[in-house]
Amino acid sequence: MHYQFEQPIPLSLYIHIPWCVKKCPYCDFNSHAKGNGIPEDAYVDALLEDLEQDLPLIWGRRIVSIFIGGGTPSLFSGTAMARLLQGIRARLNFAPSIEVTMEANPGTVEHDNFAGYREAGINRLSLGVQSLNNDKLKRLGRIHSSEEVFAAVETAKTAGFDNINLDIMFGLPEQSIDEGLADLRGALALAPQHFSWYQLTLEPNTVFYKQPPPLPADDTIWQLQTEGQALLTKRGYQQYEVSAYSKPGRECQHNLNYWRFGDYLGIGAGAHSKITDMARGVIIRQWKVRLPGSYLAADKPFIAEKKSITPGECVFEFMLNRLRLNQPVAFSEFEQYCGLQRAVLREQLDQLANDNLLRLSSEGFTLTDLGKRFLNDVVASFIEANGVVVVGSG
Repeated sequence: MHYQFEQPIPLSLYIHIPWCVKKCPYCDFNSHAKGNGIPEDAYVDALLEDLEQDLPLIWGRRIVSIFIGGGTPSLFSGTAMARLLQGIRARLNFAPSIEVTMEANPGTVEHDNFAGYREAGINRLSLGVQSLNNDKLKRLGRIHSSEEVFAAVETAKTAGFDNINLDIMFGLPEQSIDEGLADLRGALALAPQHFSWYQLTLEPNTVFYKQPPPLPADDTIWQLQTEGQALLTKRGYQQYEVSAYSKPGRECQHNLNYWRFGDYLGIGAGAHSKITDMARGVIIRQWKVRLPGSYLAADKPFIAEKKSITPGECVFEFMLNRLRLNQPVAFSEFEQYCGLQRAVLREQLDQLANDNLLRLSSEGFTLTDLGKRFLNDVVASFIEANGVVVVGSG
């Protein structure tokens, strides 16, 4: 098998800010406690130099979305964000209606900063709420209170933000169904445009993984998820992805590009990229130096490793991302994003259809309800079918 691309792939930009006030016990992201301070200006300089080094990979391509994640990006000032985005705009071609998202922690944002972020060009906020129960927030190691969440949302709206996501987790330590639904009802009262509502999982290399807290039983989690989804639907939020719910037309464009297997360029400590080189017929993955101190030593390339992915890896990664969306998968979509013919999927799709995990048509395929419930097994079958060796990136 080899790649043959005929249509351009949408391109997004991801920017990683690696510092936070303290590391949460469930977090497996590349984040580091800020200690005595953050070298804000030096890091913005490094981000722009990082971008400069990557420009040959994306000459002439337009950016459809930007996502500033972390860590805790709201530890940076509005002035720093303005300088960063001005520098990026001078180097890249933005889509006219580009979505620019920044993650923020309700406990780390000064009220004046919201106006500064909005003025800098950020037009979407993603607030890491996680819970509105102060006892649960303490169990999660969060530094904010439920009162600060309500104040942060109100201040953000006053500053002009009309596209806000709230991250809410369920299945928290010793959480009852009533407690989980109370969290969701409280968050609904804030009337955000988008929810990321997802189950707490114990990820390797975290404190919770090494010292597991008492989590609810599987049946409790399943009932909470089912009742929560019904509540979100009743309030006008459409589930368009496994853990994403939005008002009509307010889906996260950046994450949609990820889930459709679009391209993204990552800058910042530990940031990952997936870039399609149509001319050479290759798909490139690369990631940057992980530790902030090493990343800031800018007298060397920022890239830690770079590789081309095999067609088998491409099929698996496409399915890993695309099957999260609550939309049928068109064969033409697979061919556009993977540069492979639909025939390479036939044997595996036939087997999954025989197992009642998906339905096939002449145009594409869609998961059954059974397939959605056992999504991890469906995705894993593409590892086995393509001989893919999955190695953690650390």
